[in-house]
Amino acid sequence: MGLWPSNLTILVACFLVGGVPFGFIIGKCHGVDIREHGSGNIGATNVLRTCGKPAGLLCFFLDTLKGFGPVFAVTQLTDVTAALTMSAVGGTVCGHIWTPYLRFRGGKGIATSAGALLAIAWIPVVVGLISWIIVVTATRYVSLGSILAAASLPITGLLIGRGLPGEPLSTPIIVLFSLLAVVAISRHHANIKRLLAGTENKLGQAKDDQLKPEPEPEPESNP
Repeated sequence: MGLWPSNLTILVACFLVGGVPFGFIIGKCHGVDIREHGSGNIGATNVLRTCGKPAGLLCFFLDTLKGFGPVFAVTQLTDVTAALTMSAVGGTVCGHIWTPYLRFRGGKGIATSAGALLAIAWIPVVVGLISWIIVVTATRYVSLGSILAAASLPITGLLIGRGLPGEPLSTPIIVLFSLLAVVAISRHHANIKRLLAGTENKLGQAKDDQLKPEPEPEPESNP
């Protein structure tokens, strides 16, 4: 028996909380199904492009908060183990990516991962955020910023206590950071293809299907 019941309980509870599709809900409040617009993703970037900046920022905040809240709550329990922490983080992020409320079609997990990891080690998250801001400001590619920010997490985690301030992170937490980075980057596989092809949309640029003008009606032929 051991820790398995409590681990499973934490995993399922965090999965259900992480699965709350704020992007979908915000889209519905704006009269649209976010899955049918832009990239079809329910994350903050697609909400921003489809519903505007306030909606996108709200989605980013709520997705980050739903990552932070459950994990922070677990860290406040007595006798917290690395396994419990990993269950909380993994459940929350997986809930967002494969939300049970939308037939397991969710977001890419960047904001939720950031919130979850912020609850256990803030330095890698801050470094990732700074990396994201620099890359997006310089290139206007949100996807590239997200990919590089995700890649920076395990690297920064390894450096904590070994050049960066703070207590060294345990091996299981470093492994968790690495797994989340792999999952986040793999969720951007389509973006990576477009980046390599030079067809990725930049921040502030409408999606391709929104740029196409409506076809002009054909002139009526005289009988």
